[in-house]
Amino acid sequence: MKIWFDILTPKQYLFFEYFIQKLRKQHKIISTSRKYEQVNGIRKFGSINPIIIGKHGGKNNTTKLLASLKRSLLLTKKIEKTSPDLLISFCSPEASRVAFGLGIPHIAFSDSPHAKAVMRLSLPYVTKLLTPWIIPKNDFKEFGINSRNIIQYRAIDAGIIIKNYKKTRQKKTGTQKTILIRPEESEAAYINKESNTMKIIGSVVEKFPNEKKIILSRYKAQSNEIKRKFGRDVYIVSKPVNGKDLLDNVDCFIGSGGTMTAEAGLLGIPTISLNAVPNRIEDFLVKNKIIVRSESPNRISREITQSLNDPQIIKKRKQTARKFVTSFEDPYQVLLRTIHAL
Repeated sequence: MKIWFDILTPKQYLFFEYFIQKLRKQHKIISTSRKYEQVNGIRKFGSINPIIIGKHGGKNNTTKLLASLKRSLLLTKKIEKTSPDLLISFCSPEASRVAFGLGIPHIAFSDSPHAKAVMRLSLPYVTKLLTPWIIPKNDFKEFGINSRNIIQYRAIDAGIIIKNYKKTRQKKTGTQKTILIRPEESEAAYINKESNTMKIIGSVVEKFPNEKKIILSRYKAQSNEIKRKFGRDVYIVSKPVNGKDLLDNVDCFIGSGGTMTAEAGLLGIPTISLNAVPNRIEDFLVKNKIIVRSESPNRISREITQSLNDPQIIKKRKQTARKFVTSFEDPYQVLLRTIHAL
């Protein structure tokens, strides 16, 4: 069988790498992506080298639309020639439309019903949707997919990513503690909350002068603003990095509630979510005490202080996280059953 993967984000790259490594042993794999620094930069850490077709549209709605339309046309020309038997995507709007138009079955994954624009543009064309059991099927009801075509698996996508990570360097040595902050995805269509991240960074800089503060920014504009406001008080990482290596070397993580927040929590790292993008996965991890949610600078400071100075908290977090990850179902087996059923 010839299987086509369309990969649009770093999370999708890391998640699909696990499936591609297994499927390529028996099937021919075609992988496509788009010109987007967040994905293209991470390829040096992985085993997938997708064909770059089209580009990311940026923050503006008009440029998003134009980039999507152009990419759909370019994908159609490429996929018509390669004639895959199946598409697997993370609800790629362009790939969904192209596969539907060319009569190619489409198995999609999603743990993000809150990304409503993407859901509306992809789910009406999807053959089967695979999603974590945490997310009720009704969350997808408004997007035009029958609940009979939704299959749940008992795993969190970030857990699959960390299982597939390869460690390439030793955990840090030395006594200086490290706090890692990951700002929100500011160019995503689903962001509608006013950002509180700069205020949080300012509080951390003020209250933890002796700790190393790393800001893992997403875009050049973010990096420039952080550099302008905080200068040498923080260390800015603006290029894609090996996430596992970076997380192995931090003592506390502050994230916006997305995939890396879940990764850090499931690795047992003391993790604080700013809840910039309210979602089912973040809510589940908070309720199960894998991560802590707060937007209050004072509470965040208390959590950081506890995390950096109480080894029992770290030990308990790691034990709880390990139990969770061990209990997860392998979604690859669910994917295989779905493929065979088609």
